[in-house]
Parts: sequence; C-alpha cells; structure tokens
Amino acid sequence: MKIKQFVATRSDSSQNFGFSPDLILVFGNRELLQEETILDALKSSYPGAVFCGCSTSGEIANESVKDGTAVITGIQFDKTTAKAAKIHLSAVDFNSTEAGKKLVSQLPLDSLKHVLVISDGLKVNGTDLVKGMTQVLPSSVTITGGLAGDGANFQQTSVIEPDGTLTSEVVVAIGLYGDALTVGYSSRGGWDSFGVDRQVTRSTGNILFEIDGQPALDLYKSFLGDEAKGLPASGLLFPLSMRDREDRTPVVRTILAINETDKSLTFAGDIPEGSFVKLMKANNDRLINGAEEAAKVAAQGLNHHPEFALLVSCIGRKLVLKQMVEEEVEVVSEVLNRPVITGFYSYGELAPFDRDTQCDLHNQTMTITTLSEA
Repeated sequence: MKIKQFVATRSDSSQNFGFSPDLILVFGNRELLQEETILDALKSSYPGAVFCGCSTSGEIANESVKDGTAVITGIQFDKTTAKAAKIHLSAVDFNSTEAGKKLVSQLPLDSLKHVLVISDGLKVNGTDLVKGMTQVLPSSVTITGGLAGDGANFQQTSVIEPDGTLTSEVVVAIGLYGDALTVGYSSRGGWDSFGVDRQVTRSTGNILFEIDGQPALDLYKSFLGDEAKGLPASGLLFPLSMRDREDRTPVVRTILAINETDKSLTFAGDIPEGSFVKLMKANNDRLINGAEEAAKVAAQGLNHHPEFALLVSCIGRKLVLKQMVEEEVEVVSEVLNRPVITGFYSYGELAPFDRDTQCDLHNQTMTITTLSEA
C-alpha cells in the first residue's frame, strides 16, 4: 500500500503523488472546496481514481488539526479494489432508510470486506441511514464513516462524489474488496452524564418535541442557562445520553437545529418516544482518554500495525478541547504506532462501538478506521 498526503490551501492547488492512487480522500473547509481549484486539479491529474471526502469542522493531517485547509490523501492498494456508489437524497424524498438501502445495493457483494460512508451532515437521519445499509449488507461486511461538517455554522455541508464533483445532499459509499485487507475500527466518547433520567414523551424520528411532558426546547434551555443564547452551536457542549432499552449501551445525541415555533430539537439520529435521556458534560482528560481507548480497541486483533487510519471526531469534542484538540489525535497516533492519518471533525460518526457489534450513529465520539494489507 502506497500512501501520500498533502495539506492544501488557496494558494496551493497542485499535488503530485508520484504514483497513480486508487482512492483519493479529500477533507476540507467548505468554502475552499467550493472554489473547486483543488478538486479540478486532482481530477485532471488522476482521472482513474475514486474520490471520496467532504466539508469539515476541522481537518486532521497525521498528528495535526487544521482549519481552512484541504487534507488530500492518495492511496494505491497492492491487492485491494475500491468501488464507489452514491445516492442523492432527493431521489428518495430524503428518506434516509431508503437512501441507505439503495446506496449499498449498488455495490457488488462478492469479496466485499468493508464500506466507508461519507454523508451530508444536515439533511440525513444517521440512524435511519445505518438501518437501511445494514438491512442490505451481510453482517460480515463492516461499515464506518461520518457525516460532513460545516465548522460550527450548521448552514450547508458538501460531499465529494466518486468522480471528484462537489455537491450537497448526497451520500457516498466506497466498497473495499479483497481478502488481503485488514480493517480495524472503534468508537469511544469520554463524556459523563449527570442529573436524573428524563423520558421522551413526544418525538418523531430525530425530532424531539417533549421531555417529561414539557416542550423540549424550553426544558433544554433551562439546563443551559446563559449558554442557551448560542444555540444550536452551544448545544455541542451539552449533548444528550440516550438509551431506548434498559439493556442497551447509551448512545450520545447532538443537536443539529432548533425550532422556536414548535419548541423542538432536531438531532443527527433518532430519539425514540419512551427512551430516556440525560444531559452530558466533559472535561479534557476524559475526552483524550476516550480517544486513547478507541485506538486500543481498534488495534485489538490486528496482526501488525496499521498502515493507514481514518479518524472521524465530533466538532463538539473540538470545541471543548480547544487548544488541546491535537492531543486526542496524538494519543491515537501513538497507540497505532504512527500510521498515515487523515480525517475530519464531523456532525456525526458511523462505526460499530466494538468488534462483533453492528454499525451505529454516534455523536461526540472519536471514531477510528484502520487499514492495512497482508
């Protein structure tokens, strides 16, 4: 496996890998990507490559965290094949379950090992997207990925299609094929829940209307106090822990939007009626320890150190860690013996929590996917 990485800015759009990559990953600032200079140059130089990537809330380049750049990583596999699929959300009337089904149905199943998914970050229900994909794919095929970001703006996210075209309201899947490929993965948080369990008394999909019979937005604002003035962005600092069954590990849900008219909160994934939620908070040490634990779990069972790692971490973690944000990337790199690392800060992360568990939507986690070839 050959891997080379560049960090591009507005003044630097020419990149030469020195080989013909099978897969080009591009994660960058939305406005920079929309200028299309970087993508046009890559498409012209490498017309045979499969592209994948998105706009971000911060870019990850090895052990650095960037803003306002585009991190470009080219991978030439020795024995692995990459095939791509895409689905425009408008083609399925923004039904995320159908989007998931139709997306992965385009990928041949023979020798399929892993599916990397990059999705629009604002117009998709991540829970339903995963549900649709897992209904089609056999349990032996793993899924990881993330939802595109847009800084802390929550205005528009962009996804790079397999031909290198930048667009919105689309989901892309990259199928990786072959027995030579070894994939590691994990997702961990580090947030702590506090207060009492409160029951979701009215919701539809990923829209929460009432908690304990009270308007969800009003109750949430009362939790936040002065921080409520900064919603929805300030909600990233106070996600909800949600469990829909007594025997289920809680998942974290982050607010994407608020509605002052009906007093609702919109999340990146489902908040089922009857489920229980708690407010969460974090400190820097717990978040960094969570990233370290994710790396250790991702490395379990691997016969050798990974050559490449894709990190998808939540924008909420970046806002909490501030100037210490690179420490969560550095600890992952150290545990994995410093592979080539790329990735982005996201509006949602897709991965199984552990090996032998199904993919799920997460928020506020560090999610890791490692690749190596035998």
